[in-house]
Amino acid sequence: MSEMFDVAVIGGGMVGGAIAFGCASRGARVVLLDDADASLRAARGNFGLVWSQGKGKEMPAYAVWTRRSLELWPAFAETMGSAAGEAIGYRRVGGLSFCVGEEEFAERREELHRLHNLDGGRGPQLRLLDRRALVDFLPRTPLGPRISGASLAPDDGHVNPLLLLRGLHAGFHRAGGVHRPGMEVHSIRAGDGFAIHCLDAVLRARKVVVAAGVATPRLARMIGVEVPVRPVRGQNMVTERLPPMLPLPASAIRQTEEGVVQIGVTNEEGTFEPATTVEALARMAARAVTVLPPLARARIVRAWGALRPMTPDGYPAYAQSETQPGAFVAVCHSGVTLSAVHANVLAPAILAGRLTDEMAEMHPSRFTEKNVHAA
Repeated sequence: MSEMFDVAVIGGGMVGGAIAFGCASRGARVVLLDDADASLRAARGNFGLVWSQGKGKEMPAYAVWTRRSLELWPAFAETMGSAAGEAIGYRRVGGLSFCVGEEEFAERREELHRLHNLDGGRGPQLRLLDRRALVDFLPRTPLGPRISGASLAPDDGHVNPLLLLRGLHAGFHRAGGVHRPGMEVHSIRAGDGFAIHCLDAVLRARKVVVAAGVATPRLARMIGVEVPVRPVRGQNMVTERLPPMLPLPASAIRQTEEGVVQIGVTNEEGTFEPATTVEALARMAARAVTVLPPLARARIVRAWGALRPMTPDGYPAYAQSETQPGAFVAVCHSGVTLSAVHANVLAPAILAGRLTDEMAEMHPSRFTEKNVHAA
């Protein structure tokens, strides 16, 4: 008989890594099953934002879930830094979403007006800065003349996503977790717990969590859960190191602690190829230069693409199987932002055997045939 684990987590990216760490750090015996290095990992394309802006416009529960994660992030960052062996670059300095032209600024004003009353007045704390207020707020930032203003979320920020992922995995190992990379799952069978069949091994666990990004639909069906997920390609690029010019991250441009400027990110449908394209990179670069004209002279040192898992409405999906209790699914495209709540709220709920009421609205049962076709 093979060893029986308390929890098996399938997927070693931001979502699976946070759940596995959260379970293992609470004393559970956890195995983390990861695919091959060439698998389609969303973690490769993460922009590193810890972000509330634009989250939950049509789903208040997601906005509340996001804010809860932001509240947990300062302590979570300390834990991750300790596990990674160095600070993970978390900076809660606020976040901007720039507006180009008066039309974008008017649209942003209307959007903030709608969000103001989101969730009974508990919506995200956002401020709208016109051009003059923005220049006063960023006196040393060389903003382009077409920037008409920006929305500001004071609790937003950013982090080094590579160091975060290192912290999740290192913390998982330190808590006694067992990492099995290169394990493609072929079947999951319920019985005395769950038997997870890979190419040359069978692992057993009392609970199983599918958190495998774009591979989630195939694996979720094995535990009786339907979750429609499609790949959305995101392209990124980074410049050489530059003098400080942007003290706060923005929705598509941020300057890291190292001085490089990261520019992104596309939202491309209909491909399973995590490649880059000259057209998309040029479009992102043009927008970035509109925001910060000095970037026109900067050299791009790296560009890459990755596939993000996207549900029909773009919001997370969490579920426990009705036919196979003890089997769970978790999928979202906000793996960095939600990692704190995944490790500190979702993981304990999985160990307890029941998802909390605050996740109920994010159940994949909302994707009826009508909703899927309408999305």
